[in-house]
Amino acid sequence: MTNNYLTKISVIMGIYNCAATLSDSIDSIIHQTVSDWELIMCDDGSTDETFTVAQRYRDLYPDKFVLLKNNCNQGLNYTLNRCLEVSRGKYIARMDGDDLCSPNRFYKELAVLENEMNISIVSTDMAFFDETGIWGEISHPEYPSKQDFIHGSPFCHASCMVRREAFDTVKGYSEEDRLLRVEDYHLWFKMYRAGYKGKNIHEVLYQMRDDRNAYGRRKFKYRLNEAYVRWLVIQNFKLPFWNLVFVVRPVIVGLMPNFAYDFFHKRQLESK
Repeated sequence: MTNNYLTKISVIMGIYNCAATLSDSIDSIIHQTVSDWELIMCDDGSTDETFTVAQRYRDLYPDKFVLLKNNCNQGLNYTLNRCLEVSRGKYIARMDGDDLCSPNRFYKELAVLENEMNISIVSTDMAFFDETGIWGEISHPEYPSKQDFIHGSPFCHASCMVRREAFDTVKGYSEEDRLLRVEDYHLWFKMYRAGYKGKNIHEVLYQMRDDRNAYGRRKFKYRLNEAYVRWLVIQNFKLPFWNLVFVVRPVIVGLMPNFAYDFFHKRQLESK
């Protein structure tokens, strides 16, 4: 990573089997009210036409798009680190290949980072949608504390924008197998441990394409990975040990039948 910033924002996107939705996702970046950005996509071994769709945009906008390709499926943490290695922006933003974001997302996130110098991570509230429309929302504390980490990731990963300095300090995403699917949670943990702080904009500026059963399909080993990060949080942030109850929570959730978890998860998000 270099400190010679050639653009304001580097958007990093790992893409995998999202050919049907990728154009909509990319278009929501193209239509941002802030134009000083580059989009770096890395195909993580797709078996559909994802890479072909990405190539089309790269060819149309060669000065704005960078396209990488993994030889095989490596996982999101490895893929995003590849994007980081070639990024040239002062700020690093995330986007997923099947989601959408509001046209003023970058503008509002930049306003926080350029006016609140003590803030290095900014994210937003997020809506969940499927073919029937928006069916739920998620929000996190405006200024998360270390105590908030015990409940899970205090930021929505896909809607974040982060000072490059913070990524450089923690050396990007950790690539251990036990951190798969919790790479963002562990990333925020590393940044807070290094002294960085974050803010959540309490406005829905990002929309995640997600059917209502998706959370119930997460593999049990990823629940164990989440429990591992919660244990690290207690140890490193010196939280009271009664917080151990939150360490076992993802394990218990992982043992629930999918229909039961889906019922409670839907109710929680739809209530917001």
